[in-house]
Amino acid sequence: MIELQDIHKSFDGREVIKGINAVFHTGQTNLIIGQSGSGKTVLLKCVVGLLNPDSGDILYDNRSLSAMDKNERVTLRTEMGMLFQGSALFDSMTIRDNVLFPLHMFSNLSDKEQVKRAMYCLERVGLGESASLFPAEVSGGMQKRAAIARAISLNPRYLFCDEPNSGLDPLTSIKIDELITDITQEFGMTTVINTHDMNSVLTMGEKICFIYQGDKAWEGNREELYESDNERLNEFVFASKMMQKKTRKQVQ
Repeated sequence: MIELQDIHKSFDGREVIKGINAVFHTGQTNLIIGQSGSGKTVLLKCVVGLLNPDSGDILYDNRSLSAMDKNERVTLRTEMGMLFQGSALFDSMTIRDNVLFPLHMFSNLSDKEQVKRAMYCLERVGLGESASLFPAEVSGGMQKRAAIARAISLNPRYLFCDEPNSGLDPLTSIKIDELITDITQEFGMTTVINTHDMNSVLTMGEKICFIYQGDKAWEGNREELYESDNERLNEFVFASKMMQKKTRKQVQ
């Protein structure tokens, strides 16, 4: 579980995050949604430790970030898996070596155990037969699955995903959503996803935080989303769905 307590963040005197409180539960897909410039990316960066909040605290399974020393923060980082928007695979490495990279850096496993773990993760995401290929030799969806395998290689307690469906077609996006949901439950992770994909929101949203101009304007689940009378949320959901329909028509 990750708990945000009155998080504030400003840049050049402009408050971007305005006292957000939220709880992201273990074994669930927790989504942060909001239009561009709403502050959701800054919020996610605070949660993963890439930015330090100006005030407030973040608790990781009741461990206070503000109370951690340098060594404790390093330990916390090894408990996190990251799925970046562009997959961020190393082009010069095979799919297998990409998954091995964090194992080489942070695990105490033997070389043989590291390879076994990497192959297990690749097989879990359906890429066991593609381990020797390079990122440029596989599709965007396969690159995303390889990035997921790398993200779970250290068996993290927390998984963070930044726009996991960016650049993917609708069918592949659904498969990625299903994979993230399955491994979240299977590994018992606390998964936090920054997304604007309404299909993901309506299928994965066990917990949804809607950010508007730096404030948490609404929270609930996908069922409650349909019944919400929050004007800003409804405008965002309607506009997002219309934009996705327009994009798909242009592609077709």
